Amino acid sequence: MEQRISKSQFKPKALAYFRLVQETGKELIITDRGKPVVKIIPYTEDPDKELNLLRGTLVKYDNPTDPVGVEDWETLP
Repeated sequence: MEQRISKSQFKPKALAYFRLVQETGKELIITDRGKPVVKIIPYTEDPDKELNLLRGTLVKYDNPTDPVGVEDWETLP
């Protein structure tokens, strides 16, 4: 479960909140006027996490030497 605090509460005790996130492993949400603006999460070394973000984003071409269609150009960033 996450904990929510305002920016004004976070600022003077930032290091204590960093330690809290590190020790408990729970997320901390910083709010500005009641709206979430920053999420602090514990750091984990998970090399597969970055790869999972890319999963399903590859465009497959049956014949990569064929010219790219006009509609395919719109999918490029």
